[in-house]
Amino acid sequence: MTISRATRTVALLALLFLMTASLAAADDDLFPMPQVIVSNVAFWTKVYAQYTTGHGIVHDGHDLTIIYDIIALLPYDAPDANRVNRKRIKRAKNKYRHILRKLAKHPGTRDKAARRVAEYFGDNANANTFLSAAGNVRCQIGQKDRFRAGLIRSGAYIEQIRTIFKRKGLPEALAYLPHVESSFNPNAYSKFGAAGVWQFTRSTGRRFMHVGYELDERRDPILATHAAAALLAENYAKLGSWPLAITAYNHGAAGMQRARNKHGDYARIFQDYRSRTFKFASRNFYSEFLAARHVASNYKTYFGELSFDRPTGSHVVSLVGYAPIADLQTHFKVDMQTLRSLNPALRKPVFEGQKHIPKGYALRLPPAENMTADTRYAKIPDDLYRPAQKRSRFYTVQRGDTAGKIARMHNVRLRDLVLANNLDRRAVI
Repeated sequence: MTISRATRTVALLALLFLMTASLAAADDDLFPMPQVIVSNVAFWTKVYAQYTTGHGIVHDGHDLTIIYDIIALLPYDAPDANRVNRKRIKRAKNKYRHILRKLAKHPGTRDKAARRVAEYFGDNANANTFLSAAGNVRCQIGQKDRFRAGLIRSGAYIEQIRTIFKRKGLPEALAYLPHVESSFNPNAYSKFGAAGVWQFTRSTGRRFMHVGYELDERRDPILATHAAAALLAENYAKLGSWPLAITAYNHGAAGMQRARNKHGDYARIFQDYRSRTFKFASRNFYSEFLAARHVASNYKTYFGELSFDRPTGSHVVSLVGYAPIADLQTHFKVDMQTLRSLNPALRKPVFEGQKHIPKGYALRLPPAENMTADTRYAKIPDDLYRPAQKRSRFYTVQRGDTAGKIARMHNVRLRDLVLANNLDRRAVI
């Protein structure tokens, strides 16, 4: 499906009018939308609210108003979808790279497809313009269905997240950031080893949370929110504006300090900053946040009425020692699936009995009908505690071993092995 320049312009203007109207009264002083990113915010609004994962948006990676094509993709959960979609995306990108290279060699070509593409660049485009664009063809998969699912999931956490930010003196609108990071999926895990709704990497996560073999607090949406609030507050203290602080959540505060020292404000950084690591994701992160805030704040416009997940009530018991989860399950008469659901930070080794719940952990339990009368909640018996954590098994690495080979040899998940041994995301040993 191709889009004419006129149609694209009309659609963009309509979307910008809607966005401007909805954001005018919402934290504009804290989260401004400079003119240089207006079209980027419009693009990401389409990604979140118009195109599903069944659409691939073939576009220019620098000028997001240039959309060459919308291609059909298989639903992400369809059989063999990854392989088929990779081929379709590669074919579409190569098609437009070929057209752009053709225009670079023969600017006056009368080929219909080439003339349509040439219109995007105007009358002053030259060979270098087209060659540069050929190296900048990108395909963005739509996210409307995932965003909708994330909105529904967010109902379980969003008010508590807002409260955490408010109590820490931070803008409540930061609660929309997980829509960009993870679609509010507590089980999200990236190829870079980032986990949970706030997508903390292990190295950054360990600055604010416990991240280990038996306990990974990145996976607990509420515990991770406290960490995200601390990181965002730290970014803001260093950088002095929310556009920079939010971009630093993706790019790192040190990188954004270098960018600010060189270019000054966010708009100039967006336009002029170039570095080996400040690429498409970092450059667009703040625009994605503004788009996500707009779509989530106006969800009825884009998705109609939704039935949101409800917050789960719980009672917290702090453990004064190490405890086997099976013994606590018996004591509190709670099924294991409920314990898993209420305590997402506890990892598989705890539930399989390889490790105890760590000392000091705040265990969430379903509230009893009568908390004051239920003596199980008053005090955990001393005989349920253990004096120390279970020891891990050790293996001496041999020449030629890989992390994957060792994991298979000992019937453990590679991810668990990486976490237990503090390996990097490439699992190098």
